[in-house]
Amino acid sequence: MSMIGRVESLWRYPVKGMRGEVLDESFVGFSGIYGDRVYAFKNTAAPAGFPFHTAREQEEMLLYVPKYANGTTAAKPPNLAAADKMAPGMTPLYAPIADLKVDVTTPDGGVYPVNSSDLIADMKQRLGEAPELSLMHSERALTDCRPVSIFSVQTVAGLADEIAEPVDKRQFRANIYADFAGKNPFFEKTLLGARIKIGAKAEFMLLEQDPRCKMITLNPDTAKASPKILRQVTTKHDGFAGLYAVVLVEGVVKPDDAIMLM
Repeated sequence: MSMIGRVESLWRYPVKGMRGEVLDESFVGFSGIYGDRVYAFKNTAAPAGFPFHTAREQEEMLLYVPKYANGTTAAKPPNLAAADKMAPGMTPLYAPIADLKVDVTTPDGGVYPVNSSDLIADMKQRLGEAPELSLMHSERALTDCRPVSIFSVQTVAGLADEIAEPVDKRQFRANIYADFAGKNPFFEKTLLGARIKIGAKAEFMLLEQDPRCKMITLNPDTAKASPKILRQVTTKHDGFAGLYAVVLVEGVVKPDDAIMLM
């Protein structure tokens, strides 16, 4: 194995489409980052193949801040230590949804449980329309495509240079931001199909490039759109930026962990 970089930061998104949170460490299971996208809102007007209501439909969703009511139960599977002591590869038990309660702070500072009808009313009032929204949940991530997304800070800087504007890494809503020190922007493209190890145990297959959409145009602090970044990715990079990965070996990952090419 050879070291190709380190983990710059780890992120998860408790409610799909809302603001993310940075993590001190994360258990990464076959379904992705523990606690990632456990909740999502379903819109009856959305296509059947993608029924979710996100900031693509309502930019202000990015200004809603979800937080787990109990950070301990949302940190890792409750029996992780016991599972690790048993046979290699033992899959730990995920916490029941009752132990993964989330409170959401609205842009105006109101705080509601994620399953509150008042939260849906607040979202609909801001939307200026009357779509039928309902809450979905899953103990395992409701991701768009693959379980884990990876993006390098070098690519963030490279795109900022290309469009001559600041680019916030949070626009790409990745789970793992990688620091490939000394490598060029879009270095991760060269890793397609590779198997990597992060930290002491977790292993990933870098499966495919991440196709990009309106979400990367939205400022994570203001929800204002700047289409220039999406035009650049579309015209100069075939619409892709970052990688999707699948998890081959579950494990705990932390910032500054080495990323090893296997």
